[in-house]
Amino acid sequence: MELKIYKIDGSESSKKITLNDAIFNIEPNDHAIWLDVKHIQANKRQGTHDTLEKSTISGSTRKLKKQKGTGGARAGSIKSPTIRGGATVFGPHPRDYSFKLNKKIKKLARFSALTYKAQEGKIIVIEDFAFEAPRTKAYLDILKNFKLENSKTLLLANEANTNVYLSSRNLKRSKVMRANEVNTYDVLNSQNVILCENSIPEIEKMLNQE
Repeated sequence: MELKIYKIDGSESSKKITLNDAIFNIEPNDHAIWLDVKHIQANKRQGTHDTLEKSTISGSTRKLKKQKGTGGARAGSIKSPTIRGGATVFGPHPRDYSFKLNKKIKKLARFSALTYKAQEGKIIVIEDFAFEAPRTKAYLDILKNFKLENSKTLLLANEANTNVYLSSRNLKRSKVMRANEVNTYDVLNSQNVILCENSIPEIEKMLNQE
């Protein structure tokens, strides 16, 4: 797949780049995508939720009422789950939600996510750029040049550029990350993927090494 390379002002440059079909033009595997997104989301969970059960909740053990002769059921402890303010039955406790996922599945999922974006025409390749200082307006102007200011965008750079990252941080719909950190969730969670020119070899190198 051959794409034009644009300048950051939105105009076309004289250069073109060919995307690797083994990464950007495969038969997408939806199940691999589902597994990888589930894996990423599960690993983000803290799992610190906890509830008080009958053995851990504080409360008097005094009988609430006379046990016989009332015509109703016995009511023993104020900590009973059937009473308002009582214990929780089978509530959640701290646990680890992460699970292991095969590297080949993760690679297939990323290939599939990038292929979907390429097939939808949602990948834009631009020349490499840098900012001398963090400036949100400068990054927003680039998005406006491509009419993406109202879209969720993911920009992949070939190396860590602190000023570009800081310039995009205040924009809720924009995310900047290094090419070798690309993952299935962030690709699919964005409406448009912007690739810096030199990030493409970095993506191919990283995915082919795994």
